[in-house]
This record gives sequence, structure tokens and C-alpha cells, in this order.
Amino acid sequence: MVENVAELTGKEFEEFVKKGLVFIDFFAEWCMPCVMMGPIVEEVSKKFTKKIKFGKVNVGENEALARKFDVSSIPNFVLLKDGKVVENFVGAMDADELESKLKKFL
Repeated sequence: MVENVAELTGKEFEEFVKKGLVFIDFFAEWCMPCVMMGPIVEEVSKKFTKKIKFGKVNVGENEALARKFDVSSIPNFVLLKDGKVVENFVGAMDADELESKLKKFL
């Protein structure tokens, strides 16, 4: 199965978010709501393939990135446009709610 959501580290993160509309899922493997959101983010990403790039960042392995984006609670979702934050969502949600939030930025 091909994933639409790229796992990012500090090295490739800046390049990934530099251009266009980008959704980032800040997560931790020990966080149950994060684990529940993984398949939901993957499902929603398929509906926005041509419009939004999707990435995920493990906060345990990338603490500097989490600090840069003031991630203090997870799951935490950041939407960027051309490298600048345009929205931040915190907490688990269903696919319809996530899709609705993203459509506002298209």
C-alpha cells in the first residue's frame, strides 16, 4: 500500500513545506488519539492529492520541529501555505470534520 502521507524529519521538512498548501500531522506512537488519527489522515489525504501535500512528524524524534510549531498537545495538525502557518487544529476528529476544515483553504 502506497502512503500519501510522507513521514518527515527536520532535514526534509523545510523543503517539503516551502511551496503550496501542506498539512502536517504532529504525532507520537504512544498517543492513542494519534494512532486513531493515522488512518483518518491517510483516508482524507487521498481526496486532496492534487491540492494539498500531507506529511507527518513524530514529535519524539523531532522535538525541535515540535517546539518550532508550539506543539504542546497531540495530535496537532498544522496547515501551511508557502511555508507559513495558516491554521492549527488540536485533537482527534473524524474524517468528515477534517475534510471540512481543509476545504476552507482551497
